[in-house]
Amino acid sequence: MPRRRRNNDDDNNSGSPAWMTIFGDLMTLLLVFFVLLYSFSVMDLQKFQGFMSALQNQLGVMEGGKTISESQVMNQGMQGQNFNSSRVNLNQIKQDMQNYINNNNLEDNVHLEMSERGLVIRMTGEILYDVGEAVIKPTGREVLNEIGTNIVGVRNNVKVEGHTDSLPINNSQYPSNWELSTARAVRVIKFFVDNIDINPSRLSAAGYSKYRPIKENVSPKNRAVNRRVEVVILNTMIKEDEVRSE
Repeated sequence: MPRRRRNNDDDNNSGSPAWMTIFGDLMTLLLVFFVLLYSFSVMDLQKFQGFMSALQNQLGVMEGGKTISESQVMNQGMQGQNFNSSRVNLNQIKQDMQNYINNNNLEDNVHLEMSERGLVIRMTGEILYDVGEAVIKPTGREVLNEIGTNIVGVRNNVKVEGHTDSLPINNSQYPSNWELSTARAVRVIKFFVDNIDINPSRLSAAGYSKYRPIKENVSPKNRAVNRRVEVVILNTMIKEDEVRSE
């Protein structure tokens, strides 16, 4: 009697289901796709960390899967533990200062520029100082008062930079343009400290003499542009409990 041939169906079905193979291929393709996307992009780590932290707070999840309390969310303003409000501060200050400039017809003497360092408020020497002097004029004090009012309540550090034109100076008070440009920056610092009560630890001054002109020093008009003071509201910030001086 011939022997019945053994059925091998059990052997054929011993592996993973066919759909798992398709699923694995799909996941591999997706991984390659996201790797390509990443390779074509430039990632800002700080912004990414701030975004991820904000997303965690919105979902009520922190590291380790713990749920944060409502008070923590409120205290952090629903913005994340690593959220950097520096850029928000700069945009608000720029908007307020631009309104002030437009309302007071100061477009020729006060200019705003957002740079990698932060917000640059550029004031011509005509509005701040007389030629060869570092005593702030009344019109300049009004502008500095507006700037100080806008920055006193934020935590951004501030750098004041003085510049001169190429005309030489040599007297008992200012032996060169180095001393003059530095004195002009320091006078602005002292104004912020004495009149606006800004914490001195937030402030720094620098004098660049004639060596960083905006235009060539070939005419009185160009030299007037180069005689300037720039208040740079930086992206860096101090601790929250140091916003105001005591």
